[in-house]
Amino acid sequence: MSLEGAIDPMLRSLWSQNFRVGDPVVFRMAKHGTRPSPRAMNVSPSRFGEEYYYEVEKYWTVEEISETALTVRTRRGKLHVIEYNDPRLRPAHWWEKLFFRSRFPIHTRNQDVTA
Repeated sequence: MSLEGAIDPMLRSLWSQNFRVGDPVVFRMAKHGTRPSPRAMNVSPSRFGEEYYYEVEKYWTVEEISETALTVRTRRGKLHVIEYNDPRLRPAHWWEKLFFRSRFPIHTRNQDVTA
């Protein structure tokens, strides 16, 4: 058994301990457009200055946990599958849970997606 084979299950178990179903998470999403939103971070112009590249923090809730990824729900009910080792994903800080609680979707079991 290689060293990578031994470490990988250990990392997965550590990540699964950090996330539980219903936990709020923050995902930093890269975007581009002609007008960055007020919450935009790391704003930089494109090569010819017609657009901007920036990042926005998205506030989601964990819906399901698998061996290699998390399924998260957005405020509008969409589901995304994100790998554990994605550096843009992190657990929400206590102050984000307190001050931005309206931005996190409420977790309910078997929630249907509505249009």
